[in-house]
Amino acid sequence: MHRLELKIPPVLVVLLLAVAMWGIARATAVVEPADWLRIGLSVLLWTMAAWMALAGVLEFRRARTTVNPMRPDEASAVVDTGIYRYTRNPMYLGFLLALIAWAVWLASPWSLLGPLVYLAWMTRFQIVPEERALAERFGEPYRDYCRRVRRWL
Repeated sequence: MHRLELKIPPVLVVLLLAVAMWGIARATAVVEPADWLRIGLSVLLWTMAAWMALAGVLEFRRARTTVNPMRPDEASAVVDTGIYRYTRNPMYLGFLLALIAWAVWLASPWSLLGPLVYLAWMTRFQIVPEERALAERFGEPYRDYCRRVRRWL
């Protein structure tokens, strides 16, 4: 299973899951909430997702470190400011919220499997290998950061 670590870009994982969620929604029964509720909740979640992901990217840019998720070994700093005081993975959390927003928009309870698969995949094949690489690169300062700030929320 190590061969899958850091191999599929997170954006591609999100896109593949979004397509799968759409297929699931088309093949299964949907719930029919009031349009204002479905649309309002979707927009709220999309807004939160975009804000969270953008806040993460901006903090990386301020710290002048790489945002390339496929190469954590190229990081030049432990970023623990801004949004990173609350979550170690705001960009991935933003993607998760976007998938939840998509599930709400689709109005299919079965499409909520997409965010669950994303959470499991990202933790196992992206975040854990990133954390391992960052711990090797930055040592105790990074481990201390991990003790202070949660992986997701």
